[in-house]
Amino acid sequence: MALLVLIKMFGAVMLLLYAVRMVRTGFERASGPALRRAIGKASSGPVAGAVSGTAVAILLQSATAVAMLAAGFATSGFITTAAGLAVLLGADLGSSLVVQFLVFDLSWLVPMLLAVGAWLFLKIDSRSAKQTGRILLGIAFILISLQMIGEATTPFKEARFMPQVAGYLAQDASTALLVGALLAFLVHSSVAAVLMIAAFVQNAGVSLEAAMPLVLGANIGAGLVALWLTRGMDRKAKLLPLGNFIFRLGGASLAMFLVGSVDIPLEKISSHPAQQVVGFHVLFNLALVCACLPLTGLMGWLVERIVPESRKEGEAERLLPQSALDPRAIGSPRQALASATRELLRMGELVEVMARPVILMLENGSEEEIRRLQIIDEQVNSIHSAIKLYVAEVNRGELSAEEAERSMELVSFAVNLERAGDLVAKNLLERALELQKNKIGFSDEGLRELTRMHDRVLANMELSLNVLVSGDVASARELIAEKDKMRELERESHDRHLDRLKSRTLESMESSNAHLEVMRSLKEINSLFAAAAVPLLAREGQLRETRLVPAE
Repeated sequence: MALLVLIKMFGAVMLLLYAVRMVRTGFERASGPALRRAIGKASSGPVAGAVSGTAVAILLQSATAVAMLAAGFATSGFITTAAGLAVLLGADLGSSLVVQFLVFDLSWLVPMLLAVGAWLFLKIDSRSAKQTGRILLGIAFILISLQMIGEATTPFKEARFMPQVAGYLAQDASTALLVGALLAFLVHSSVAAVLMIAAFVQNAGVSLEAAMPLVLGANIGAGLVALWLTRGMDRKAKLLPLGNFIFRLGGASLAMFLVGSVDIPLEKISSHPAQQVVGFHVLFNLALVCACLPLTGLMGWLVERIVPESRKEGEAERLLPQSALDPRAIGSPRQALASATRELLRMGELVEVMARPVILMLENGSEEEIRRLQIIDEQVNSIHSAIKLYVAEVNRGELSAEEAERSMELVSFAVNLERAGDLVAKNLLERALELQKNKIGFSDEGLRELTRMHDRVLANMELSLNVLVSGDVASARELIAEKDKMRELERESHDRHLDRLKSRTLESMESSNAHLEVMRSLKEINSLFAAAAVPLLAREGQLRETRLVPAE
């Protein structure tokens, strides 16, 4: 019987973790660029950073996911350590609000979420519809897993050992703190840990006196997760989770003192013990934001002193392979072309790195940030030349017809990526410099239109590189179909822009040339990446030779 209960508990927890990841994946695929852009705006101030962190954590249902995104921005230099810490404080609050929502009885929603989610995911071809379906299914699975956790914890209430365990945890707050931290670290999720603690309080007879240190421990353990995940990353990436962990540890220590000396009226939050536990979790994170937000600058200074610059990092970078083009594979065309494909992926990723923050740069990019992005284009050009020379060397040997065709496809796509890099560096980023220099901005509507196009281009960049490697026909068809959607977006934006000019909207008149140039560049970049699908679909006989209607 005990084994069956443990198996059911383990299965419910695994389903919860999978469902949370499913929701996060759906939001990342549906609006990943928008989420990253929200975090990228954190440099505008600590309050804005905390708000953006809260919003993104609610959508992704994970403060750890936000921490990893912020760490990436910190490594690239787009946000300071202080700004990143503000984002992480907001993310902690956001994940606690997710728990507050999930603790309510929403079982009545499950059938509708399953029906609508499965229909969108299985029956609708649109990418956004499929990701919406994935999100709805993920939420349904979360609610099902919570029901399973509730059912699995109910037998513990009748267990003979449970009163002794609950009493011991209530009397020894330090042990409860450690147990909570270990639980959150093992499941890699404060959301799952706090929901499990709430279930034990509701169904297994764990007292609130034991639950509060368990919750505080879960907050500490969640901070340890981000520290663990960034252990192999760049120094700047490590600073954010370290500062956030110090905030959590200090806040939990102070809260432990208050819990032991002050009577906290949790009954005013709710009459249900589970909701009281979650309410305490939300209040702790809200207090942490209010108390620590003014200290982010000081904490940024402190962690930069704790984690000094290391010479080994530079030495390690020099030891990393700089190119996938293996001269030893030239005599074996199949291996050589695989090496060239890997190098093309690296080239495409560099173009993507340049393109990702373009909207941020157009809005409010500094010259230093823009110049740093433009330097990447030199690497893109260098890789382009290396691939052409490498493939030319391979073509001097004996190739089959299939290998010769593949080699030409790779060179053609390398040319496209080099052109896309130029469009980003010399068109889009130069426009950003011009806008900042002349203190010109887009109208709100115009910026929304460009942002929508930019988000679509970034998603298609990732899809294009996947097609290059996988050769998946369905993905290739989707990539070509995106060209038509991009054409429609450009036409709609062009017409709306002309309407704004007719109505003499000041921002549109000042930024007219920039708006049209950015629009054209984004459309061309999308077409250059979409070309990766053409050879594959042509071989499969899934491309028309012409779009013209036959002449009568």
